[in-house]
Amino acid sequence: MTEAAESVGRSPFFWGGLMFGAYGAIAGLAFTGAIEGMAVLLIMLAPMGLMIPLIRSANRRVDAGGTACLNKGEAQKRYLKRVAISTSLYMIAIALMVLVENSDGRAETLRILVAVLPGLAVIGVFWAIGRLIVEEQDEFIRMLVIRQSLIATGFALSIASVWGFLEQVEAVPHLPAYWWAVAWFFGLAIGAAANRITYGSWGAV
Repeated sequence: MTEAAESVGRSPFFWGGLMFGAYGAIAGLAFTGAIEGMAVLLIMLAPMGLMIPLIRSANRRVDAGGTACLNKGEAQKRYLKRVAISTSLYMIAIALMVLVENSDGRAETLRILVAVLPGLAVIGVFWAIGRLIVEEQDEFIRMLVIRQSLIATGFALSIASVWGFLEQVEAVPHLPAYWWAVAWFFGLAIGAAANRITYGSWGAV
């Protein structure tokens, strides 16, 4: 390991891989029925903690000059801050959902309002990626982000389509719709790997 690599610590892809692996394990438990309902949402909070070292690692790479996927700085820094804010809001929203669901005499309107909040936080992540595409000045990096997002979209929509028809004939259990957003984020990892294989760089997401 070189002195430069030691100074910036573990790669953000290491922390991202851990987070995706944790979500994969949670998805497996949910699909098998080992966990369900609010328990799934609560356990999904745990891997969110990996966002902290992931963002810190990415910021160190940006400050140090980074690799081909993180060498411009400003657009990526703004993106990371937006993702951090959206992630924090997601965690707060899930905590509010659990609090409201466990409280006595909860109003239906309040339950609906609180249930919308986690979805808005996820939309914030989508918005952050969109802003990164708009603000990134390096055309090569912008192309990588767009390619990564398109691969993620194709992956998520393909899985959703196949699962939906299997569900229609009762071959698989019903899945809450938020799992397709989770599938999209898994697709980002696939897109990053495809970028690396094709162009030698992971991308900026």
